[in-house]
Amino acid sequence: EEMEKRKKDHGYTYRQISEGSGVALGTVQKVLGRSTESPRYDTVQKLEGFFVREQANYAVDHSKKSKKSISSSLARKDIEGQGSYTIEDYLAWPEEERIELIDGVIYDMAAPVNTHQAYALEVAFQIKTEIKRRNGKCFPAIAPVDVQLDEDDRTMVQPDFMIICDKSKLTKNGVVGAPDFIVEVLSPSTKFKDVFIKQNKYMNAGVREYWTVDINEKKVTVYLFSEGQVMQYGLDEVVPIAIYDGEIKVDFGEISEYIEGFLGDFL
Repeated sequence: EEMEKRKKDHGYTYRQISEGSGVALGTVQKVLGRSTESPRYDTVQKLEGFFVREQANYAVDHSKKSKKSISSSLARKDIEGQGSYTIEDYLAWPEEERIELIDGVIYDMAAPVNTHQAYALEVAFQIKTEIKRRNGKCFPAIAPVDVQLDEDDRTMVQPDFMIICDKSKLTKNGVVGAPDFIVEVLSPSTKFKDVFIKQNKYMNAGVREYWTVDINEKKVTVYLFSEGQVMQYGLDEVVPIAIYDGEIKVDFGEISEYIEGFLGDFL
């Protein structure tokens, strides 16, 4: 569904997608046209790869347009091509421009809308309250907190909410390594990045559990990477946290009712 939307928004043709992904033209048409209900996993991965690369190219091109206030040393990175940025560049970026760095590519982060912030805050509040009540030893944190996910100099992300159980990963300036639990509230401008690019990054880095909260589609998707499971819940349901064996839960029905009372006109 997300790939179909990306195709429409950017005007890609089936032939472009076929040539860029290495998937036969007829197969591309069947998968994205929904005539194939259960496409092969490797086919879907190749198609995802095309859209991820195109998103990265877009991020690089877009960042080129916002360099007027950036030092010449940073501006020179433009001519070096995709994936050339480092954490040194990330830290030197103008503070008024919110960004993330993923595999050397800069991604703009538009300011979140009220509903996005409200859901992130309420999820964080419910979880933190339960952790504190149980004298839990894990540390909950809400954005903006820098996470040096791969412990290298090519990736720095800012999850909306996370839990870190290994205190050795906490530093004065953020987190080094993979949090145990991450929640991202999806925005139209970041949905593709969160659902595809960051999901794979989190899985490969060692995050144990990842949630995406889709306000528009009124659903919560839970990825349990170690078990290879994906589950979906509605925004009116209670969702258990697997890393706490379901003993800590988030009541999205309560959260949605509270937020709709204030921001219902914008939902």
